[in-house]
Amino acid sequence: MSKFTDIELEYLKTQRLGRLATINKYGEPQIAPVTFRYDAELDAIDIGGLNMGETQKYRNVAHNSLASFVIDDLLPPFQPRGIEIRGHAQALPDGGQQISPDFSPALIRLTPGRIISWNLTSGDPQRLTSSCRRTMD
Repeated sequence: MSKFTDIELEYLKTQRLGRLATINKYGEPQIAPVTFRYDAELDAIDIGGLNMGETQKYRNVAHNSLASFVIDDLLPPFQPRGIEIRGHAQALPDGGQQISPDFSPALIRLTPGRIISWNLTSGDPQRLTSSCRRTMD
């Protein structure tokens, strides 16, 4: 059984861009826009890109596995919605080309420890229509 709700999984299928927050070796946060896919077999988020193994975010994850990932968008007239995934990330040397053939082999895999989602169901755009917060065991 997935750690994500059915509504969250449907939302993830419609998105391709998110922002990954990592921590560098000095304890400073770094955030970067990245391409991702949901790996249903592992119930994790795989993040790939060009020259991924040479990036600061990849080095950050190799040094400190704590990471946070946000996928969000905006529906008219002004209804923000999205998912935040907090957990442990791995810097892996292979698998990136499964996300896209143009990507480098290296990838970052984020395993959810906490999931927060908001406004993924339709409703009044002036109110938070739904919010879901879960911590995994």
